[in-house]
Amino acid sequence: MESIGVLMPAPMSSYLEQELEKRFNLLKLWTVPQKPQFLKDHSSSIRAVVGNAGNGADAELIEKLPKLEIVASFSVGVDKVDLNKCREKGIRVTNTPDVLTDDVADLAIGLTLAVLRRLCECDRYVRSGQWKKGDYKLTTKFTGKTVGIIGLGRIGKAVAKRAEAFSCPIAYYSRTAKPELKYKYYPTVVELASNCDVLVVACPLTEETRHIVNREVIDALGPKGVLINIGRGPHVDEVELVSALVEGRLGGAGLDVYEKEPEVPEQLFGLENVVLLPHVGSGTVETRNVMADLVVENLEAHFLKKPLLTPVV
Repeated sequence: MESIGVLMPAPMSSYLEQELEKRFNLLKLWTVPQKPQFLKDHSSSIRAVVGNAGNGADAELIEKLPKLEIVASFSVGVDKVDLNKCREKGIRVTNTPDVLTDDVADLAIGLTLAVLRRLCECDRYVRSGQWKKGDYKLTTKFTGKTVGIIGLGRIGKAVAKRAEAFSCPIAYYSRTAKPELKYKYYPTVVELASNCDVLVVACPLTEETRHIVNREVIDALGPKGVLINIGRGPHVDEVELVSALVEGRLGGAGLDVYEKEPEVPEQLFGLENVVLLPHVGSGTVETRNVMADLVVENLEAHFLKKPLLTPVV
């Protein structure tokens, strides 16, 4: 398989790069100054693309690679892959589900605690020497708060399980009710937001879920509510989110994702009720290595004509 060209558009994981280089001819697009010419020169040898949450395979790239057979995404989300174009051309698509569920769910709870208990602000309070001038103000309790979850898939359920350990009632919105679960179902996101203290976005990004958190939802969550986004940036209307936080119409936010990463609205930088993370939901050594192994195993399975481990298309 050493002659098979595998294109990686952007750096993702040094471990993944090493494992791919052991088995394939890895082509690192970000290291090349003349990318269009590079793609043209290697178009006949590139049979696979390895993408991630930020870089996948759009229609333009797919058209430039006539020998492309598979796109293996180093992420759960495949919104950066043109799935329709892949189906049209018979290109297989895989992702890395399940293995990152725990890390992302852990982070959702961590963000919730950080916002409600002002952990980041408290840390700065100590480091800046302000504690010597007086105690920090009182914050908000998490235990017992109602947690609403948009999207009760693998990650949503894992968030619910963790929140239950804090004695939090759980409610959710999804395309259909899940009667096998004991959680309260709301048929609209607005109703869910109206009836919870913490709203967690954990659904896949599709055209239907783009801006699923809009002004109406934010206003329903209200000045005591907290929004946690560990899904994708475009799930939330960022302009409306910023104005609600600045105007005090929303109680707080914990964000791991943004609409135009790595750009983050600077209006959020000075707000103590907002915690900002640089899209690190699955960013642990342990999980990223397991994700990398899954990418490699899917590629090996494809080229050995074996069943894919985690097929999307």
